[in-house]
Amino acid sequence: MATIIDGLAVAAAVRERAAVRASALAARGMTPCLAVVLVGDDPASASYVRMKERDCAQVGIKSLDHRLPETTTQDELNDLIDRLNADPSVHGILVQMPLPKHLDPEPVIARIAPAKDADGFHPVSLGRLVRGLRSFRACTPAGVMEMLSAYGIDPSGMRAVVVGRSTIVGKPMALLLTEANATVTVCHSRTVDLPAVCREADLVVAAIGRPKMIDASYVKPGAVVIDVGINRTDEGMVGDVDFESVEPIASAISPVPGGVGPMTRAMLMLNTVEAAEMVADGVTF
Repeated sequence: MATIIDGLAVAAAVRERAAVRASALAARGMTPCLAVVLVGDDPASASYVRMKERDCAQVGIKSLDHRLPETTTQDELNDLIDRLNADPSVHGILVQMPLPKHLDPEPVIARIAPAKDADGFHPVSLGRLVRGLRSFRACTPAGVMEMLSAYGIDPSGMRAVVVGRSTIVGKPMALLLTEANATVTVCHSRTVDLPAVCREADLVVAAIGRPKMIDASYVKPGAVVIDVGINRTDEGMVGDVDFESVEPIASAISPVPGGVGPMTRAMLMLNTVEAAEMVADGVTF
């Protein structure tokens, strides 16, 4: 039977580390501040923002809540980001995705000052990761790395397969695993014989957005399986991995819910505190 990787417990430990660092900043007269921008009234996004605000309160981060109507224009959103970039009391900026369909997310992400890129999505952040330089890591893949570390799973020397190539998860996940000395294959919808490729892996990270797609036929016995998927179905929230069929043959597996999801928010807290520390220390990328 696989070890169940408890993302809730690991996330709590990460938040505690962030809280200690935020307290040290407070002793120096600085309160880390995260500005959260939500456009429209998508219920799932609103719920996620509320959880982030709760996390901020727990860690000791000031949360600025900017809720904009569905009809917000690109120029209006740009103006708000410009004001937040210019505000020295704001250390991190997060624009909740997805945006309404009439708004283009790419110029919005690129407009955020790299030094305030708490989500780790900015092209500068991703480019610095490619070059192996210090940067804000995208929260979800950074959270996966924290989970592996917490359970003593060292990717060094492993064959790793990342299923999914998004710029939010798949691509930075592959880069972080490569940085940790894994040999990484990135798979996607055009991969030929995906199950066979996945069966070569010591570590599978599923981030493809298809409910329960990765079943036992994709996993070799003893592999570590990390499920990044969040799919809302008639049976509730499920991941990209068919947990019931994979868990008996994996050596370790993260569940959905209670796996990677809490880690994403915890890493956002850590990135925000780090951004404030950089300001306090006069450090820039």
